[in-house]
Amino acid sequence: MRDKIILTLGVLGTLLMAWNLNTIANLPDDALQGYIFRIIFIHVPAAIASQVFFTVSLGACLMFLWKKNFFWDSLAVSCIEVGTMLVLINLVTGSIWGHIIWGIWWAWDLRMTSQLLCFLLYLGYILVRPAIAEPTQRATMSSIIGIFAYADIPLVDMAIRMPNVRTQHPQPVLETGQLDPIYRAPFAIGIVVLVLIGTALVLVRLNQEHARREIDSLRRELHAAA
Repeated sequence: MRDKIILTLGVLGTLLMAWNLNTIANLPDDALQGYIFRIIFIHVPAAIASQVFFTVSLGACLMFLWKKNFFWDSLAVSCIEVGTMLVLINLVTGSIWGHIIWGIWWAWDLRMTSQLLCFLLYLGYILVRPAIAEPTQRATMSSIIGIFAYADIPLVDMAIRMPNVRTQHPQPVLETGQLDPIYRAPFAIGIVVLVLIGTALVLVRLNQEHARREIDSLRRELHAAA
């Protein structure tokens, strides 16, 4: 059943992405930014989708600490891996846009720095897990790190909206009404596409985590019998 859901989400997300990319390619250029403006349809949806998966991971981390059920640990790590990948896409596309529009790859304002910190915190979560062999300790420590890392998400959101840090980075165009109505549907579909594909990847990782736990359990039983 899960395999069918993964296939359905993956195919639907891929087809919708192909259709949306074709739509984006045929949109009129932005008056000030030209063709590169289209990167917003990947850059911002990637950031929004990442926060969706990080929020799910926060709930999963809390549930593991409460219930000690390894399903929640598997869900947390799966969502964090997908969310971290989306943050990386956000950072890379932002740097490409900045190089073309600003003439530099990076500017150390609060917005960009807080998003980089978000990436590094969750990357730390991913790197720490293999260093802890005992499953319960690994899941417990990972949950604590996952909760701590999520504290950066409100900082990222505030940095986007705080007027005193609006340096080179654009304003949140959806909130200020500066995104033309013709762009809004492709923008929203971009978010849906990344959530669909991201969910399929989360389910794939859940299958892998379940198989890994079964293998670890069999290995411990054989070790105990020996």
